Amino acid sequence: MNLFTLPADIPFLDAIAAAWLADAGGTPAAVAEGLILLPTRRAARALAEAFLRQSGGQPLLLPRIIAFGALDETPLALAGALDLPPSVPPMLRLAHLTRLILALDGASGAPRSAERAWPLAVELAALMDEAEREGIDLASALPGAAQRQFARHWQQTLTFLAIVTRAWPQWLAENTAMNPAAREVALIAAQAEAWRRAPPKTRVWAAGSTGGIPAVARLLGVVARLPRGRVVLPGFDADVPAEEGAAFPPETHPAAAMHRLLAAIGASPGDVRPWDEMLPAGLAARAPGRAAILARALLPAAGLDRWRKGRVAALPGATRLEAADEHQEAQAIALILRGALERPGARAALVTPDRDLAVRVTAELARYGVVADDSAGEALRETPPAVFLRLLAAAWVEDLAPVPLLALLKHPYTAAGLTPEAARDLARRLERAVLRGPRPPGGIVGLRRVLAEVAEREALEDFVTRIEVALAPLLRLGSAVASVPAETLLAAVIEAGEALAATEGESGAARLWAYEEGVALAELLSEALAALTVLPPLAVASLPGLLDALLAGAVVRSRRALRGRDGAEHPRIFIWGLLEARLQSAELIVLGGLAEGVWPPGVDPGPWLSRPMRAAIGLPSPEAAIGQSAHDFVMAACAAPEVVLSCPRRRERAPVVPARWLTRLDAMLETPLPRHPAAEWVAAIDQPEGKPRPVPPPAPRPPANLRPRRLTVTEIETLFADPYAIYARHILRLTPLAPLDPPIGRADFGVIVHRALRRFCDRLPALPNAAAMAAALDNEFETALLQTAIRPALAAWWRPRLRRIADWIAGWEAARGHAKHRAAERAGEWLLPVAGGFTLAGRADRIERHEDGGIVLIDFKTGTVPRESEVAEGTAPQLPLEAAMAEVGAFGDEFCAPAVSLLYLHLTGGVTPGAEHVLFAGDHATLRQIIAATKTRLLTVLEAFADEATPYQATPSPPGRASWRSDYAALARQSEWQVASVEASDDDG
Repeated sequence: MNLFTLPADIPFLDAIAAAWLADAGGTPAAVAEGLILLPTRRAARALAEAFLRQSGGQPLLLPRIIAFGALDETPLALAGALDLPPSVPPMLRLAHLTRLILALDGASGAPRSAERAWPLAVELAALMDEAEREGIDLASALPGAAQRQFARHWQQTLTFLAIVTRAWPQWLAENTAMNPAAREVALIAAQAEAWRRAPPKTRVWAAGSTGGIPAVARLLGVVARLPRGRVVLPGFDADVPAEEGAAFPPETHPAAAMHRLLAAIGASPGDVRPWDEMLPAGLAARAPGRAAILARALLPAAGLDRWRKGRVAALPGATRLEAADEHQEAQAIALILRGALERPGARAALVTPDRDLAVRVTAELARYGVVADDSAGEALRETPPAVFLRLLAAAWVEDLAPVPLLALLKHPYTAAGLTPEAARDLARRLERAVLRGPRPPGGIVGLRRVLAEVAEREALEDFVTRIEVALAPLLRLGSAVASVPAETLLAAVIEAGEALAATEGESGAARLWAYEEGVALAELLSEALAALTVLPPLAVASLPGLLDALLAGAVVRSRRALRGRDGAEHPRIFIWGLLEARLQSAELIVLGGLAEGVWPPGVDPGPWLSRPMRAAIGLPSPEAAIGQSAHDFVMAACAAPEVVLSCPRRRERAPVVPARWLTRLDAMLETPLPRHPAAEWVAAIDQPEGKPRPVPPPAPRPPANLRPRRLTVTEIETLFADPYAIYARHILRLTPLAPLDPPIGRADFGVIVHRALRRFCDRLPALPNAAAMAAALDNEFETALLQTAIRPALAAWWRPRLRRIADWIAGWEAARGHAKHRAAERAGEWLLPVAGGFTLAGRADRIERHEDGGIVLIDFKTGTVPRESEVAEGTAPQLPLEAAMAEVGAFGDEFCAPAVSLLYLHLTGGVTPGAEHVLFAGDHATLRQIIAATKTRLLTVLEAFADEATPYQATPSPPGRASWRSDYAALARQSEWQVASVEASDDDG
């Protein structure tokens, strides 16, 4: 048999190209005659480049180079291809499988919605493809797969899997079609039979395959027996001991798949010959000795006694990168790749199965002006046009709620017939005017209702009209009561997306379907529109989930990173997935993400079959994927003179278990792998020279004429606690934005209580008894609930609490008797004797004047009630300040008198519905002293701030106010200097 192997540290594709040229004897015609089979399309393209290198740049007519995965596109045996039915389009197959799942109507746990059924259809398709590649008939194999003790549970699964054992084969027969994997296997089998009957006269080489698919293994067996055929295995290790009683190495070993391949084609490890005689003299090993050390490190348990026969000192050319987390790992890898460019002609690559790491490294490389050639591409669902359509679907389904609507309107594709810049400006104005604060009523009608009360109504009304016109295809469907055909839903999203993306001078279709990602999205959605016709009508709420399911798994190679830049991807920097990296080589390779669960991957038998059941029907063990990952690890680790093995200490905020191969190297080597310094580079790259120089807290001193001359009682409390907040609000005139779609919570409960109590106070003199008071207040609470327009469920939760508050207030009012004068939410102003003049404004929740002439001030609290000590210390000055205002007649002549009582009413509606907290009860002298002290402090502070030499100091944690939170902490850059001040105080201590 013509079976050969190339060592792992020999540049595989260069060796194949050099051997092909040498075997052709330098004759151009002989070079072009023949066929080379490779495992992947990427390897096929790379082999063409290797031919160019080995020919010294001379033009050549190349032989046919075909990837096993492309046989359906470029079949080798034309007669075999013509004899086979066509394969069912993937999107149509998933749509029909989804239809069959929905037809179960929930039986056997089947989902009832398309967005949940579609992912299950993907899993069913994967199960069928795996079985067909292994040559297994699921209809005959599945019924006997379960062990007896699991028969009842398995029967439910088997009922569901009748889709793939009965319903789907029947559909294929009725439509004269084949599953894609079945057709691929049939094409390979037809080619093997054609070559067996009539061996070709030209050369046929199959290189780089490990024969994981039985049909491919059989084809390799035929190629190995052809007169001019050759099978070249990558990095085959013949000397691997098997476990006792086992014919092959464990499935997790790098060579396990190739040992099974040899058995499948009737060969033994001894039949595989080194390809030394075909190697040109100038093609040296990339990493001499490294392959042998790795082979020893990865020996199965049966061979670990070889470790005792002399320790290995080190792994030549290898270093270990140990970053703190995945973010630092990406930064360090980017620095390593960038450093390789300092060497003339050197190529560098990151090899990793972790797409998140690849994306991070790509972003970090852009920091240095390097755009990497990322062969794995990017997820189509994350590209701008796909994100735009997903946001559009979500905004429509959520009835144009503020968060999804703003995400849509601020997307770069949104234009609505304007320029994108103008549309984004109007979106920001609409956000401030309408969407911030309480959620507006749903839909376009709700937006217009709120818009009617804002100052920018005219300009924003036109923008809302443009949105309404663009979304018309979806808005028409929104009024439908019944379900809508799936293809109609998708077509409406596409139509609305094109309308919303249109600018003044360019159609939405021209913008949305442009570039590689737009073309790929258009093709996918075109296939989906045709395929979705087989689904039953869907509820409109399922649209976002269905769109996500359609896009899941789709990948596109776009050139987005190059737009706006000159040039192309850097010709010497690459990012490869494990499949793309096979048979590749470079001068420096970083193996990233070497962590258990990433590389090697976590093993999962899938949603349908357990490990014993997979073994019973002949499917490979999930651990076989670890063996293939181990082979990829060895080949990549030997594909460059310099290799960096990277594993972070933490990932996703959890400790990382290093890949088992790193653990074995640590155990076997006498000296641990040298640590690569890139992690230290990352720690230093953004640090300033010398010691850190923390900035002091801000202390602005604006001119006296800019300082505020009017504050409310609440703002005086802020002035005492955090003067910088007053500076930001009144001098810089920065008002915090209202929250975006804030949840209804305790603050809204307080608004309802205060609103109802104000109206109740006006009606109180006419209410004769406690029962009438309770009924009246309960009615006011109900009115306030309706006006707040909260969710029905929350209103039902709050209503009993409000009734308990009403009953408690009624009893409390009845026990107190009538006041001579009473007012709710009474506003007042006090002109203070401060240089330049100053006005203190306030609003008392309740102020009363009793027959004895004394003033009672009441403050209603639904949250935390200030402690008496806080009032005494001046950190909660509200009621004492209102008392001082009452003394000078700020609330009107009828309330011009000294305060005799200050109290808080704590109203929660809980087990204790309400509680009265009287400040300094029975101690009138202390009360008068606190009021006087608060007034004196007020005048002292205001006099100080009237002087432009007094700074508005930022105070992150005012004395006695541990829970203080400033709206302007970010503006004051509080997190910078507060940490520095804490560290300084610790040093002083």
